[in-house]
Amino acid sequence: MNKSERVKFVLSELAELYPNPPIPLSHKDPYTLLIAVLLSAQCTDVRVNQITPQLFAKADNPYSMLKLSVDQIRSIIRPCGLSPMKSKGIAGLSRILVDQYEGQVPADSAALEALPSVGHKTASVVMAQAFNVPAFPVDTHVHRLAQRWGLTTGKNVSVTERDLKRLFPKTAWHDLHLQMIFYGREHCSARGCDGRVCKICRTLFPNRKHAFKARKS
Repeated sequence: MNKSERVKFVLSELAELYPNPPIPLSHKDPYTLLIAVLLSAQCTDVRVNQITPQLFAKADNPYSMLKLSVDQIRSIIRPCGLSPMKSKGIAGLSRILVDQYEGQVPADSAALEALPSVGHKTASVVMAQAFNVPAFPVDTHVHRLAQRWGLTTGKNVSVTERDLKRLFPKTAWHDLHLQMIFYGREHCSARGCDGRVCKICRTLFPNRKHAFKARKS
C-alpha cells in the first residue's frame, strides 16, 4: 500500500471499530474537562475518573477551587501522581480564569497554553472536545501507531501531529484522535503488538519481517 491507501484503510477500519468514540474523561463542562486532562498526565483515564468526583464534589468551578488550599487539592489528587505540580497548576489556572476570563475557560489555544500546567496537548484536547474546534492531540498511543502505520517518521509528537494533520481531513480529526487512542490501548499496545500483530499493522505491512521499534515521544 502507498500512504494514501494506508490513510483510507485506517479511516475505514477505525470507523468500523469505533463509530462513535466516547470522550474517556468524565466531565460536565470545559472547566472540569480541563482539570481532568491536566490530571491525566502520566496517569490512566480510569484513575482520573475515580478521583475527579471527589475533587469536583468540593470544587467544580474556578471560584470554588480557589476556596481550597493547594494542600487540600494535592491531598485529593495524590493518587493521580505528580500531585505537587498538578495541585499548583490547578490553583494557578483557576486564579487566572477568575481574574482574566470571568471564570470561563477561553476557547483559544494560545490562551489555554498560557495557563499554568497546560501544554499543547492539553489545550488541543480541550479545544477539540469542549469547543468542537478541529485539533489533533497526539499522545504516546497516537505517536506510536502513526509510526507503526507508516504515517510519520516524526521523532517527536509535534512532528507527528503536523504529519497527521496533513494526511487526514479536518472533519476526521476529532474522532480519529479518540479512535487511535482506543485502538492503541486495545489492539496495538506498546508491548502487545510489535508492528506485526494487530490487524491494521498486518494489513498495512504484510511483509514486515522484524519488530518495528517506534521512536519514543
